[in-house]
Amino acid sequence: MSPVVNRRTVLTAALGAAALTSTPLVTGIGAAKARATSKGDLYASNTALYKALSGQEGIQYARRYRRHEMFDNEQGGRFPYHRTTVLALHAGGIEKGTSELCLGIAGYKPDTLAPLFPGEPLYDYWMFEGLRLPSMGLGSNSELHVTAKHCDDHVALSMAASSLNVLSLHGCKAEQAGVRSGQDPRVVVVGGLNPTFKKLLHQELGAHYKTVDGDDFPDLAGADPDNPCNRTMLRKGGQLELTTELRASFFDTDTLAGRAGSTNGEFKKFAGACRKAIARLEAGSDQVIL
Repeated sequence: MSPVVNRRTVLTAALGAAALTSTPLVTGIGAAKARATSKGDLYASNTALYKALSGQEGIQYARRYRRHEMFDNEQGGRFPYHRTTVLALHAGGIEKGTSELCLGIAGYKPDTLAPLFPGEPLYDYWMFEGLRLPSMGLGSNSELHVTAKHCDDHVALSMAASSLNVLSLHGCKAEQAGVRSGQDPRVVVVGGLNPTFKKLLHQELGAHYKTVDGDDFPDLAGADPDNPCNRTMLRKGGQLELTTELRASFFDTDTLAGRAGSTNGEFKKFAGACRKAIARLEAGSDQVIL
């Protein structure tokens, strides 16, 4: 298997009408309110989206993933295995900044895929990205949102199912995270069904950022068993919902094209805190496969 799978193709403003004949034309360029539920979703599942937008992968949307190579041909030895996968189900222009964070937490610089933390572990990752630009006249990337519990992408689910842990990244609005007028809107909601992972994420992220518990915000809690963050070998995982303002603070050029090459110190600090939580989690007694 090639180590990196990237279906993104070069976007052009002059998209021919013939290339879009099977694509439902939708309207509305404005950014919609981030949502964790299925209310308002145009597509009932990833499969439904892929069928409706047949031929548009790399133009309207993309899927990227990496499964790190493992080789064990010894009958008596034990070799390391990958325990953790990082997911970004609504990346690209859907919930901005989550593509780059997915790569950063996995251990890669988003623009070059060079190591972001040289000498440290690398993690598997999977992301679904919205690639629509206003000039394309196809509607907003938010219309490509498929609520997490309805994700049925075979690669995403197989990666979650073969991992002990998943950290899933999402974006939300500040008001959804309980931020009131006049308060600092840079907040992260910590959720998922793994209480140990949640505790560690609160501790590591809370040293630098304001964290709130997903239990207080049911739509952002990542508590559904069908959410891919919880479809792990242990049937539990972690989820982060980052406010728009927090995500924007990680980039000097906060655009679809500019984010990957303009990550700053805050980006690396956030990614590093998540990685510390993962490292502490992987040191636990439930992280051993007999």
